[in-house]
Amino acid sequence: MSHTKPAKTKPAKTKLAKFTKQGFARSPVPIILSACLIVKNEERRLANCLESLQSLADEIIVVDTGSSDRTIAIAKKYQARVFPFEWCNDFSQARNHAIARAKGEWILVIDADEVLEQRAITPLQEVMQRDDCLAVNLLRSEIAAKQAPYSMVLRLFRNHPAITFTGIYHESIDRSVLALQAQEPHWQVLNVNRNIPVLLHYGYTDSEIQLKQKYEFAKKLMHKHLEAFPEDSYMLNKLGALYISSPQDADRLLGIELLQKGLALLDDTESQNLIRCELHYHLGLAHHQNADWELAKKAYEQVIALDVPNLVKLSAYLNLGNIYQELNQKEAIAYFEKVTQIAPNFAQGHFNYGIALKTSGRFTEAIAAYQNAIAIEPNYADAHQNLGVVLMKVGYFPEAIASFTKAIQLHEQQQNYETAAILRSALREFT
Repeated sequence: MSHTKPAKTKPAKTKLAKFTKQGFARSPVPIILSACLIVKNEERRLANCLESLQSLADEIIVVDTGSSDRTIAIAKKYQARVFPFEWCNDFSQARNHAIARAKGEWILVIDADEVLEQRAITPLQEVMQRDDCLAVNLLRSEIAAKQAPYSMVLRLFRNHPAITFTGIYHESIDRSVLALQAQEPHWQVLNVNRNIPVLLHYGYTDSEIQLKQKYEFAKKLMHKHLEAFPEDSYMLNKLGALYISSPQDADRLLGIELLQKGLALLDDTESQNLIRCELHYHLGLAHHQNADWELAKKAYEQVIALDVPNLVKLSAYLNLGNIYQELNQKEAIAYFEKVTQIAPNFAQGHFNYGIALKTSGRFTEAIAAYQNAIAIEPNYADAHQNLGVVLMKVGYFPEAIASFTKAIQLHEQQQNYETAAILRSALREFT
């Protein structure tokens, strides 16, 4: 990633063009922001994405790579400019086809499975007024991701002819931004408010079959990319991350080799910190899965030491806590508490904090932690279940029974029938 500095707000110079309910502006009013998408058969998600852009984008560019459903009709309903593109197994070519048609001073690249967080609109409008800002790293919330609930993506940038996408898969503008900064050093890459996600990404909510298809498709294209660019640390990171998620030992070993190669190729500049963060984190995951606790801890600690937003480091804190909890060591409490401080609305953080507190015999605090998790995520079956256990330990039997009953109900609704049956049997014996 390019060198970043926190964005500082300053008084507005001009008023940005606004969306009207009649549709996106086609008048002589200057086009400030163009939102650019590439799509194929996205009728299920596209409307939510485009709806979220209404208060920010002055035009929408949709490049369609061969939809056979209602995708194009939905795009036109939102007055998007739609352009066909013959798919060629190269995401960067499709991206560049889209941004070449943008008329705005700025470009926001967004996917159909993403939604713009409305709270982020004002910070985005403010950062676009910065004369020295070339591009902006956006915090993205990874909805339903099993690991790393937040990531940073470089998706907002000036409509500058030198900025283009490269990369067959996991395409990015990083190379062109770094090259432009080298020629014109006054340009800055900034971070928008480190505590508010700008994009909400729902791609991880796909079915297991869809995810498997994505895995094979991604692997094929990433290998193709590395044939052309064998020293691309960013792609080595992405492919390594893919391999360490495999159940096969040989794949995980290959993943570790790719990640280590990616780290060795990075220079020591801060501009590489986001990639370095991901590489260390994925190495931590690989060692964690292999129960190599010391190597995993070292990798996660290297993530935490980097100057990147705390939300991006959240999973490293969480997994360090998990390791110490696995080893029955009290350091787990401090790491889980840090998670709840970084992300107060992250239910799993409170849940894990409750487990560590309960293990240490701090039952009253554990009850509060589980209650916090439930307040954030009312259908958190395991939190209701664990709350019942702790309530019973402190003698609050009616409350414990109520928590167990709720847990059983939720487990059944979520098709965890075996867990529900075990709980019901235990509850029957107790009552």
